[in-house]
This record gives sequence, structure tokens and C-alpha cells, in this order.
Amino acid sequence: MSKQWKQLWDKKAGYLVREEQTPESIYSRAGIYAEFGKIICISVGYLVIKRNQKQLRVKSFYGDDEKDVLVRFSKLLKGNFKTDDHYLCAHNGKEFDFPYLCRRMLVNGLKLPRMLDISGKKPWEVRHLDTMHLWKFGDYKNYISLETLAAIFKIESPKSDLDGSMIYDVYYREQDLVRIVKYCQQDVVTLARLYLKMTSQSIVDQIEIHYADK
Repeated sequence: MSKQWKQLWDKKAGYLVREEQTPESIYSRAGIYAEFGKIICISVGYLVIKRNQKQLRVKSFYGDDEKDVLVRFSKLLKGNFKTDDHYLCAHNGKEFDFPYLCRRMLVNGLKLPRMLDISGKKPWEVRHLDTMHLWKFGDYKNYISLETLAAIFKIESPKSDLDGSMIYDVYYREQDLVRIVKYCQQDVVTLARLYLKMTSQSIVDQIEIHYADK
């Protein structure tokens, strides 16, 4: 990091460190803050529901070039998901995923796709769904992880190989981006099944899943 960014991280870390910790020792956590992190993988799923059949199309945009990843993801949203008939759904997406994507797009000089640009919109005009908010039922003090919520509904855990705390080591030290992509895709499949379960829709475990190439 440059001297300027080291100083900025020191200031940020000052609010995070505990006893015997230093800004350097907790630097692996910097990635969860959009100001210090970068996006290396975006996995998405398109859920198609027709009668009693459900199909999930999963695609990942990934690579070391963050801007390229964001450009390709943005093209998907702008080209295929630009009407009020579509929603974006994530677990804790309203407080993490969606704001993070928007911030990193702006950092990279990209115009926000319609589905992410919520500035000036009324709450009911924002086409975002969040399984954490669905579980809260208005209780804003409550937090629950995707892994725990999946376990409650007897859905296979998405954390069978990795969890978020391991991404730093897997990417920077092991340089195994493909492993991270698989982890992200597991999250997408789990999220889709969880959303169906929470909205009382049947045949949760009989989704036909299709994976697209990079």
C-alpha cells in the first residue's frame, strides 16, 4: 500500500483493533470495506418458475481485473434485467452486497445499472429483496447468517469448503480463485432454495441447476 493508504487504514483499524492487535495484524479483514477491498467474483442466479418446475441458471463473473468483472456484470443487468418485473435478492444484500457493488462501480468510473441505482427512489420502487430482512419481520436488532438460516430450514450449508474469513488467504496466498468461485456459487444456490422456502413455495430441493461458463 502507498503511504497515504497505510495511514488511512491505520485510522480505520483504530476503531477495530483489540488488545494485542495492530492495524497490520487485522489487515486481512480490510476486504469487507468497499474503500479498501476489491471485487474478484460476482456469482448470480436467475430463478425461473413455471408451474411446478423451477430452474436456476447460475453464472459467475470473476478475475483479477475488478473493473472487467464489474463491466461484465453491469452489462448483464443493463441488457436483461432492467424492468420492474425483476428483483435482486441477497442475504444481507441491502446492507452489504448492493452498497458494496455500487461503491466499487463508482470507484472504477462505471455508471450504476438501473437495478442498483436507488438514489431518489421511494422504498416501494426499489426492486431489492433480502432474506435477512424477510427473517427479521421488522426486528432491526436481529442478525442471522445465511448458514444458520439454511440450517433452520434443513438446506445444505453453503460453507462446506470456505467461509468469508478464509477468502483473503485463499486469494492472496493460495491464489485459488476457482475455489472462491465455487464457494460463491454455493451461496447462490443456497439463497435461491432459502428464498423459495421462506415464501412457502414447494419443490425446494428439486431445482434444476444450470451453470454457465465464465
